[in-house]
Amino acid sequence: MVRIRHAQEDRGLDFYQTPPEATRALIRAERLPHGLWEPHCGYGAIAEVLLDAGHAVCATDIEHRGYRHQSGTGNFLKTKRVPPGVEGIVMNPPFSMAAIHVRHGLTICPFVCALLRLSFLEAGNTTTDAAEARRFCLDRGYLARVHVFRARLPMMHREGWNGKKSTSTVAFAWFIFDGDHAGPPTIHRI
Repeated sequence: MVRIRHAQEDRGLDFYQTPPEATRALIRAERLPHGLWEPHCGYGAIAEVLLDAGHAVCATDIEHRGYRHQSGTGNFLKTKRVPPGVEGIVMNPPFSMAAIHVRHGLTICPFVCALLRLSFLEAGNTTTDAAEARRFCLDRGYLARVHVFRARLPMMHREGWNGKKSTSTVAFAWFIFDGDHAGPPTIHRI
């Protein structure tokens, strides 16, 4: 199999819609706070499932893609606080900057759920900002639980992708970061 990595220029904002079954699995596996913020809402893939489950959801994104429940636009990394009523963040951050987004989330909210590649557990041994962010998220005790999918999620193709569709070769998991957590993280198969 040949793996193709596209240039960041080609990937733009790294917008990949989350399959609804991923968020449904999170809801079954994790007790989520009622008030949630989805700061990378796109077309509402995560937010819609959370709303259907009875959560209050603040949905924002860096740009407006037409999602009817999106309440605002802005760069998540420039926010100073969570919106009113928010007790937790649930996100599928841009993969190229996932650790930076999770670290920022933890600086403004003590509870962050992020859909990440399972390989997020690796690396962090360089001096880049992304590596420092990964060490912040993983090595300071914030990581409470990792919910690993037993089966691969359907392939998440980036917005505007017109190439060949394929099945996923990447393992994903929900990473649960909790500022009140003490002790090592636990791993669960979902």
